[in-house]
Amino acid sequence: MLTYDNKIILAPMVRIGTLPMRLLALRYGADIVYTEELIDWKFLRSKRRYNDILKTVDYIDQSDGTVVFRTCNEEKDKVVLQLGTCDAERALKVAKMVENDIAAIDINMGCPKEFSIKGGMGVALLEQTDKAYGILKTLVTNLSIPVTCKIRIFQTPEETYSVVEKLVSSGIKAIAIHGRTRNERPQHTVHTDVIRFIAERISIPVIANGGSKEIEKYTDIFKFKEITGCSSVMLARAAEWNCSIFRKEGLLPMDTVIKEYLKLAVEFDNSPSNTKYCVQNILRDLQETPRGRKFLECQTMDQICAIWDLEEYCQEKQSNYQKMGIQGRWQVTPNELEPPYKKQKSDEVCLDDVTQMKVCFIRANFNDLNLPKSQLHAWAGKNSYKLPVYETQQIEKLFRTIITFNGKKYTSTFWEKNKKFAEQGAALVCLYHIGVLTEEDLIKFGSIIK
Repeated sequence: MLTYDNKIILAPMVRIGTLPMRLLALRYGADIVYTEELIDWKFLRSKRRYNDILKTVDYIDQSDGTVVFRTCNEEKDKVVLQLGTCDAERALKVAKMVENDIAAIDINMGCPKEFSIKGGMGVALLEQTDKAYGILKTLVTNLSIPVTCKIRIFQTPEETYSVVEKLVSSGIKAIAIHGRTRNERPQHTVHTDVIRFIAERISIPVIANGGSKEIEKYTDIFKFKEITGCSSVMLARAAEWNCSIFRKEGLLPMDTVIKEYLKLAVEFDNSPSNTKYCVQNILRDLQETPRGRKFLECQTMDQICAIWDLEEYCQEKQSNYQKMGIQGRWQVTPNELEPPYKKQKSDEVCLDDVTQMKVCFIRANFNDLNLPKSQLHAWAGKNSYKLPVYETQQIEKLFRTIITFNGKKYTSTFWEKNKKFAEQGAALVCLYHIGVLTEEDLIKFGSIIK
């Protein structure tokens, strides 16, 4: 079972703490890694699926097919899922769903963002200590894995201790303390004295957080640990900027870290948008350099990887995945929606005269110049045909488009997560049937679903 004594930890960070970054942190020397905050209601509409191509466990949002949480065996005993919640019953349902795939669960009581506060989550829970205690106690009583929480401090050490004491009485195994108040931000000095005040007075491990401004190298982690008197240290921005901060041997060059991160992002089919966001946070001010500006123009994984001479690696990996059946792209149909979708007569679309193929549009495999719709419109113009007409059907958050072109209709049976993707998917079907694209082309684009 996971313990929290003398550990160096990757903190929960929105959009940063996805699988590639967590694995990179572990390989560099982190003892424990936290996921980004994941919201309970979004988790509850997901289903667990094993991805036998990526060798991952995927929790798939049944409203649109997106991946809510992806994990793998390498991190199973070291990954902590941070949950955003304000309800004990929902929290327990989520925890029971993932209990066998994670090492521990943490309740976010430290996020000061408006979204969390309006939803009664994050630091809002610290204003309702009975509710916060109830959530923790419910989880502790019913789970076989450790339960923790992460908080921010109050105006005084005494007020902070009063809240912490109540939370600790729920039976949690550790508590992470960000040494700033709910209204303070990274530019404010971290209150190490308050963290130390708590650490000296409670019996469970205290994890110190908020010291990234003072942590520039590996040895600084232990200076922060000593100053705060804590059992462990949790790093956010210092790890976000250069994940090799966890290396005993010292920091690696930025380009080395980016390359190693990109390899993991490709290996685990991370989305180009999330990958780009993580690399942006490593580059920081260097985004304004000529190479940085070129990077900012990137839209696909190929383009991002090419800047760091990994284009061939990316293309080969993606090609192999596509040949194996592209199960990295999960399909959800209206019949599988959570909660179940109730059919209405107005939703029924006659497809008797429509040419259908199971084809999906994968944005990462196209740039702005070769999008299916652009190809179709260019071909129509060149051959003096009227432009195609697009009719899109929406059910909840799923979309399907029927194209009418040159007197015939085309669609994909693959429901997409937005209207634009549905139009592009239908355009692929049309391009194939009018002879512009071959089956080999569709396989190259990873579009055919067997």
